[in-house]
Amino acid sequence: MDVAILGQIMAAGLFLLIILFLMSGYIVAFTLGGLAILVGFGGIAIGAFDQALFAALPNRFWGVITNPVLVAVPLFVFMGVVLERSGIAEALLTTMGQLFGSLRGGLALSVVVVGALLAAATGVVGATVVTMGLLSLPAMMRAGYDPRLATGTICGAGTLGQIIPPSTVLIFLADILQGANSAAQLSLGNFAPDTVSVGDLFAGALLPSLALVAMFMLYITWKAIFQPHTCPPVAMSPAEKAGLGLRVVGALIPPMLLIVSVLGSIVTGVATPTESASVGAVGALFLAAVKLFADAYFGAEGALMM
Repeated sequence: MDVAILGQIMAAGLFLLIILFLMSGYIVAFTLGGLAILVGFGGIAIGAFDQALFAALPNRFWGVITNPVLVAVPLFVFMGVVLERSGIAEALLTTMGQLFGSLRGGLALSVVVVGALLAAATGVVGATVVTMGLLSLPAMMRAGYDPRLATGTICGAGTLGQIIPPSTVLIFLADILQGANSAAQLSLGNFAPDTVSVGDLFAGALLPSLALVAMFMLYITWKAIFQPHTCPPVAMSPAEKAGLGLRVVGALIPPMLLIVSVLGSIVTGVATPTESASVGAVGALFLAAVKLFADAYFGAEGALMM
């Protein structure tokens, strides 16, 4: 068999092995790195992979680590983890669920809205899906939601972080497109090509992402009108209704300020993605500290009043 065909088969096999190991629950970092190395050694054994490429790995690693665009990725991931671990995402989801829960399909609408807000604040998918799955799915099941609608809404809203800026996927895509665009322009004789920036991709993805959120909400509204048994309203006690407006403002305003500071500075060109991600990470730490202080203060005050 041709060596080139063997290489293509091994590449496809690597992809399938990665999916298999990830679905089995194995550690992501070890799965991606370990399988790639093992398949690489297998390619060397059959002559489908040049072993000199392994010698270039250190330089490749160093180039990725020192890439100023890709530095924004761990900062956005850190921001998402802080929002999740601090309880800000949980408070936002709980409060929005109480706000829309009395409407038919309100819990599903709140999941979509919160998924969009968390995606715009962090660009991270995993934290969003886990948070909404743990919090909203039991509440939707208790309310009598159709399991297909409940799980589909959570999965759909959780993946909005792939397209809503600032998306870590768009950052990687921008880095790839910059090299591809420069090579294509040079082949055409343009030795001063315009670069494809992360801000351009963020601006281009903004309208499609908002359209996707609107379509999710329209579908849920359609289900609530024509199939009302699939998304019944949630009965709220007077204690839950008391002070709801103040809780909504307290839970909604901080993430919105974070979104405006991060995304607005990138799209308008005031700051680079890495600079904006740094501001977002510091802002998430500040919001977490404020929430920790508020919980400790009001919690102690409430205990004294009791």
